[in-house]
Amino acid sequence: MITAAAYLISLLLVFAAAFQDRCRSRQVAMLAASYVFYATGGIGFLAVLVASSCLNFALGEYLRRKPDLKRLWIGILFNVLLLSFFKYLPSFGSAAVSTSWTADLLNRVAVPVGISFWTLLALSYLFDVYREEEINPSLLEFCLYMAFWPTVIMGPICRLSTMLPQFQQVRGVAIEDVLAGARRIGIGLLMKVVLSQLLASGLSGIDGVAAGFDREAQDWGGFDVWFLAVGFGFQLFFDFAAFSHIVIGAARIFGFRLDENFNSPYLSSTPSEFWTRWHMSLSFWIRDYVFIPMAALRRGTLWRYFMLLFSMILFGLWHGAKATFILWGAYSGALLVLHRVSQQLQRRWGLNFSSRLAATLSWAVSFLAVSLGWVFFRANTLDQALRMVQTVLAPVAYSRFVLPQSYYVLVSALVIGYFAIESISKALASRSVLVSSPNTATDFNAVSPFLWNARWWWLSPMIGALLLFHHFVVSTTNVDLTPFVYRLF
Repeated sequence: MITAAAYLISLLLVFAAAFQDRCRSRQVAMLAASYVFYATGGIGFLAVLVASSCLNFALGEYLRRKPDLKRLWIGILFNVLLLSFFKYLPSFGSAAVSTSWTADLLNRVAVPVGISFWTLLALSYLFDVYREEEINPSLLEFCLYMAFWPTVIMGPICRLSTMLPQFQQVRGVAIEDVLAGARRIGIGLLMKVVLSQLLASGLSGIDGVAAGFDREAQDWGGFDVWFLAVGFGFQLFFDFAAFSHIVIGAARIFGFRLDENFNSPYLSSTPSEFWTRWHMSLSFWIRDYVFIPMAALRRGTLWRYFMLLFSMILFGLWHGAKATFILWGAYSGALLVLHRVSQQLQRRWGLNFSSRLAATLSWAVSFLAVSLGWVFFRANTLDQALRMVQTVLAPVAYSRFVLPQSYYVLVSALVIGYFAIESISKALASRSVLVSSPNTATDFNAVSPFLWNARWWWLSPMIGALLLFHHFVVSTTNVDLTPFVYRLF
């Protein structure tokens, strides 16, 4: 009841902020709404967020007066230590200590919601100040940047250079923003409530991805592992992309434009392209603030390869202090290195794989390689992950099947449907651009852009049918809606 009241107060404050005609009043109301919203996770968590915001603002002012490396490292160490205390110390510390009471004390340390995300916000601010970029927020504006209510829990990871001009702008609620935001929220709800939930729980509620990974199977089949890897990859995509849609849509309703977080990642033809389309705000953060600065320290191809591997291992460690996350990061880094090596060999040997067949093969290899990596990300233990990968590499394992047939049908249908919709959308979008050209305008050609521009009218009945299917088939099994996966991080 208290949480519901807090959500209501937060929403009322957001609406009050939207209709303020003074910039400072708008910022105060928005920050109050953000703090009330974040406090629903716990007052203690809010205290940590406020303390981190104030200290990072002070560190930024300290660094601005003299932007040298020593002062920057003070800010980096503060944020890394704060994040490590809450996120990594309980895992590493409880395994290292010998007394039970100490381990129990460490296990009682609760992780503030979204600390992994807003710590990166603080670090990017310090890095930008060190680079002497033209950003000079007030304490109020910086606290709002750190606690901004749509993004504070799970991102996207914004840059202050993008958000500050929007915080300083006074604008009313525009109908086009409301419609665009509502559409994005609708897409997000569809992806979460229907698609992600279907993959997580299965058609019967007990035969989805979660049950597949949690079963105590010692005789995995090769196809079982592949379908679990692909199924979880799409579940994670539908789940996290859904949250990104909802956040971007909610911010858009009130006039804020957030950067996109996903861009059809499973259409990528190389591993490098995949990481420019998946969790883009974090990928670009790692690229801009870790890989590029570190790679510039030394010349040489091997050093760049090492930094690619290091950056992706850091990517995995950011998700949690688990061997499976670190191995997933190392695996992803190895894919990037292999792609760079193959590019160099192609240039050295004068090879040119520009045909449609070569592009399709490159996409298929990249899709399967990235999908296999999700085994490390999702596996419950390192032993399970290694056993599943070993199964994939054993030809004899492809004669065994342990997963229910309904799971194969579900994953196949959703994956094929996803690629079919992507293909149709791209075709209609390109047709719309073509027909808009002054050189091509016929009554027949005008159908394509109409279908594309009015797609939410003819897609709505399909969405409604999926929602009804979910209600009568999945909800009747009394399966609870799974929480957003990235809320764990």
